[in-house]
Amino acid sequence: MFTERDGGVSAPPFGALNLGLGVGDAAQAVCSNRELVLRSIGAGPERLAWMRQVHGARVVRAPGGEGQEADAIFTDSPAIALCVLVADCAPVLLADPVAGLIGAAHAGRAGMVAGVVPALVSAMTRAGAQAARMRAVIGPAICGGCYEVPAQMRDEVAAAVPGSACVTRKGTAGIDLRAGLRGQFAVLGIGAVSGDERCTAESAELFSYRRDGKTGRFAGVIWIERAR
Repeated sequence: MFTERDGGVSAPPFGALNLGLGVGDAAQAVCSNRELVLRSIGAGPERLAWMRQVHGARVVRAPGGEGQEADAIFTDSPAIALCVLVADCAPVLLADPVAGLIGAAHAGRAGMVAGVVPALVSAMTRAGAQAARMRAVIGPAICGGCYEVPAQMRDEVAAAVPGSACVTRKGTAGIDLRAGLRGQFAVLGIGAVSGDERCTAESAELFSYRRDGKTGRFAGVIWIERAR
């Protein structure tokens, strides 16, 4: 699932369901918001697993790896819901239902170039998953029409991630995160890719750093449902 802005206790400019620590919001409010998210999941996970995201490609496994500097996390535990924070970057959720493994990645421009999604797929494969069985969801992110960057940066990203270059609605150089990530999934052999096509910069119900500057973070959350 992907959270939105409403339903939390944070005050402006973080109102209301800000889930990110370290953006200037009161820690008590963020912790209360995180508890609200956990309760909204219902029966199943006992806690949420968070990372200290740094726009890289390090992958950790939970339990044990949560709280560390990383931009991807995976688990086979039904007791843990994995969370990835974003406010324009793409939250990527992965699952291999047969292997009983799930993963989450923070895939912005830098992480996409660094290969955070291939790194997560590789880590999950070593743990018993298979790319051909995996299902992927790309969550809300800034769209190519809004993601304006210098032309040199666009070209450098495109050299590392073919298909990611685009032209914005202004006619300037841009980056299409979804197209780049879908290209990476294709190379990895993952064909079951779906997504939430909302653009963060254009959707008032979502946090967007590019649109608002000082703001909160929403989350992509994935968990394993316990057998009934």
